Amino acid sequence: MRITPQIRAATVADAEMLTDLAARTFYDAFADMNTPQNMQAYMSKAFSLPQLTAELSDPQAKFLIAEVDGVAAGYAKLSPGNVPASVTGPNPIELVRLYVDRKFLGSGIGNDLMQACMDEARNLGHRSIYLGVWEHNHRAQSFYFRWNFRVVGSHIFQMGDDPQMDWLMERDL
Repeated sequence: MRITPQIRAATVADAEMLTDLAARTFYDAFADMNTPQNMQAYMSKAFSLPQLTAELSDPQAKFLIAEVDGVAAGYAKLSPGNVPASVTGPNPIELVRLYVDRKFLGSGIGNDLMQACMDEARNLGHRSIYLGVWEHNHRAQSFYFRWNFRVVGSHIFQMGDDPQMDWLMERDL
């Protein structure tokens, strides 16, 4: 069933809610393919309240929250960051995260968030966008291919003590 969310910019006031949403969606996406120890090692650093508060306070980072009836259903993070050498598009920005709560998967919220990210990136003056996606995350890969991303390289994503291969994907805006 198609659901149209309200999408808004996140603020530091959203840190607690975003910490919960980020941890829950990451866990749902990857827990069944990783050890509990590696999940905990990564999540305890990436999704703590101080970490998300710091990320939300970064003027370079842009977070978007998708809400359905006032409930956070998904989020995305954009950041200009350090661009990998294999990303060659003009004035790129990284789509650092795009996650949708499990109960909203298949409802169109991911597409709405992606469109909002494209619009935000263009508004910020960027002309290309890139991301990293785990080589074993076939659902996400299919989603990004539908959005015309192409594989341009790879890098290591450290999940606890497990160095995992991420594909780098990009597309022009």
